[in-house]
Amino acid sequence: MLRFVVGAEDLLRTRFALSPVFELHHLIRALASPHRQGVPESWLDRLRPRFSPLRADPALDAVLALHGPGSGATFFSPPPHGLGQSIDDDLAAMRAAPPAAVRAEIDFYLRRPDVPPAARAVLTAPDVVDRLAALLAAAWTALLADDWPRLRLLCERDVVHRVGELGRAGWAAALAGLHPKVRWRDGGIDLLVRARGETALDGDGLLLVPSVFVWPQIAVYADKPWPKAIVYPARGVATLLEHGPPQAPAHLSALLGRSRALLLVTLADPASTSQLARALGLATGAVGDHLAVLHRSRLVERARSGRSVLYRRTPLGDSLVG
Repeated sequence: MLRFVVGAEDLLRTRFALSPVFELHHLIRALASPHRQGVPESWLDRLRPRFSPLRADPALDAVLALHGPGSGATFFSPPPHGLGQSIDDDLAAMRAAPPAAVRAEIDFYLRRPDVPPAARAVLTAPDVVDRLAALLAAAWTALLADDWPRLRLLCERDVVHRVGELGRAGWAAALAGLHPKVRWRDGGIDLLVRARGETALDGDGLLLVPSVFVWPQIAVYADKPWPKAIVYPARGVATLLEHGPPQAPAHLSALLGRSRALLLVTLADPASTSQLARALGLATGAVGDHLAVLHRSRLVERARSGRSVLYRRTPLGDSLVG
C-alpha cells in the first residue's frame, strides 16, 4: 500500500487536469494487446480498421516498448497542467523534454530483451522524439479526435462534482467513490497499489486526473517529473463505455425536437453551454437557444460556478426523460 500524507496547505493546492495523451497511450495498448485493459470490445472493433495502418509503422512498436508493467516513459506522457490541456500541448511538452533525460529513459527500456528490432531501430535513431510525436499525432487523429469532445465533457463533469465536494466537506467527500483502491484515513490517502511506503504531499497538493480509458483501474504517480497524482475513472465512464453515449428516445424527440431532447438526456449532470456544444457537435448559439427554452419550461435549472453557468435537469426534466 502507498500512502499520501496530507497537510493543511494541500487542500488549497489540490487541482484537477485532463491528460489527452494518457488516454491515447492507454487506448493504443488496448488495441495492440490481446487483453482489452477494460476497453469494451465494441470500442475496439470500431477502431481496429483505423488502427491497422498505424500498426504497420515501426514507431508504434517503439511506443509500446516504452511501457512496462505498471510503468511508462514519462517524457512522452508529461504531467498535464489544467483542464484545458490538449493533445498539442502534450506533444509540445514531449518535444521540449531535455534530450539527456529522454535518452536515459529510452536506454532504461532498451534493456528489456523483448524489444523488437524495428522498435529498437526507432528508439536509437537521432530523431526518435520527432518520430514518436508524429506517430502519436496520427494516432490521435485516427482513434480519439472524433470521440474526445464527449469524453472530455464526461471528465469535466466529474471535476465539477468533486470540486463541489472538496469545498463542501473536504477530502473524505471528494475521494468518496473515486475508486475502491482509494480511501481517506486519519489525515492521509491510502492507495491499494503495487508501490509501497509513505510520502508527504508537502504542501504541494494533489493532482487529480479524471480519465476514461484507465477504467476500471487507477494510475498513481509519486515520482518526478509528475507531481503526486491519481488518475482515476471519471464518474459515469463505465456506462459510457459499455452502452455508448446517451440517446434521446423517439417519443422525447417527437415532443421536444431532436436537439432539445438530446440536451435534456445529456443533462443528468451539470454542463455549460460551451461544453454541450463541443460534446454534441452543435453550434454554441443554437445550444444556448435550446437551453433557454428548456429553462423557461422548467425542465432544466441553472447555477453559476465560477465564470461558467451550468445547466442540469430539474426533477420535472428527470420525470420527462424517465
